[in-house]
Amino acid sequence: MTERRIRESSGCEFKRCIQYDRDTDEPPSIATATALARYFDDDIGSTSTRLYDYIDPDALDSLFADTHRGTSRAEGTVEFSVEDATVTVTPERVEVSPDC
Repeated sequence: MTERRIRESSGCEFKRCIQYDRDTDEPPSIATATALARYFDDDIGSTSTRLYDYIDPDALDSLFADTHRGTSRAEGTVEFSVEDATVTVTPERVEVSPDC
């Protein structure tokens, strides 16, 4: 099921980019961890790249959650670096690409 939502393409100097389309009920932190594991060729359950070393997963989820009034937040983007990669999180997807 996850494989259909992950696309790989060539990035800078033929390093790959990962694009992970997340389900609406999937927290952004889980989608980001999955995309990072794929980028670094790790298993999601035993990856050495820990998301919380780079960003607070709860804060990331809160940025894309509905407001306390139950309305959707304005669309936005969160971008941060993990080792040699740039991670871009939007409401629909997570992209991991090499720093160029």
